[in-house]
Amino acid sequence: MASNFDQFLAEAIAGLKEKRNAVILAHNYQIPAVQEVADLVGDSFELARAAAMVDASAIVFCGVDFMAETAAILSPAKTVLLPAADACCPMAEMITPGEVLVLHERFPDAAVVAYVNTSAGVKAESDICCTSANAVAVVESLDAEQVIFLPDRNLARYVARFTKKEILPWDGYCIVHDRMTADEVAAARRAHPDAEVLVHPECRPDVIDLADHVCSTSGMVRHACASPGREFIIGTEVGLLHQLEKKCPGKAFFPLSSRAVCVNMKKTDLSAVLAALERFEPRVTVPGDTAARARTAIERMLDLPR
Repeated sequence: MASNFDQFLAEAIAGLKEKRNAVILAHNYQIPAVQEVADLVGDSFELARAAAMVDASAIVFCGVDFMAETAAILSPAKTVLLPAADACCPMAEMITPGEVLVLHERFPDAAVVAYVNTSAGVKAESDICCTSANAVAVVESLDAEQVIFLPDRNLARYVARFTKKEILPWDGYCIVHDRMTADEVAAARRAHPDAEVLVHPECRPDVIDLADHVCSTSGMVRHACASPGREFIIGTEVGLLHQLEKKCPGKAFFPLSSRAVCVNMKKTDLSAVLAALERFEPRVTVPGDTAARARTAIERMLDLPR
């Protein structure tokens, strides 16, 4: 239950949001209080679509830096605010634009697929973007038979299971998902023998092999709500449990790992959201040429049939 101070902040945010003609987008990994003040809570694919279509003068992006960059790229006329200016994605920092250029030179016939968890500069040097929800469809849409997939090696290996194309993975990873282990899956099944195991495709292959279903974060919510099952072990960042419990009442959810916490996703709180609306900063912008080339890669993804 929200504290009186949180309630005060939420009411202040609602009033200032209307005055500023702003919309608040929040990732599923944000703290519950931030999720509750958001106009939309979702995974990176849903939020990318919303950023392109939202009718507002400003977007307050409660997530990490690459997400706010994507919003700025898709909505160049809007003010994009990132309440926690230092909220970064370590995986996105594991690949640079210069390294993508080297890959193009080394594999000239290969297409480059950039996971949305990348910087604007990396997207600008890539052919098309993808999210965990549509990565297989994106790869299958390409004419090239050789695909460089960056930066997540685990998602790349997952995609390779469903395509005949040659997948060349970059050696990046999500520090939250990559630390989950097969032993933790076994222990969770012993503790909750009737529960379905849902894991994110950023997990290691041996963890994926032991799961009942592999889904994006919003895919986990849809599956859990539709499933006749009553108990679920959730193999992703613990912030998702708030949406699961909210949208699937009467069902029980257990984190696969108590260590599944992204500290960068937890940097945004209600005070930061309110301050961003009051000051109209920190503002996220992307240089024009980089934004234009990155927009091409993102829009190629968004134009694919869902």
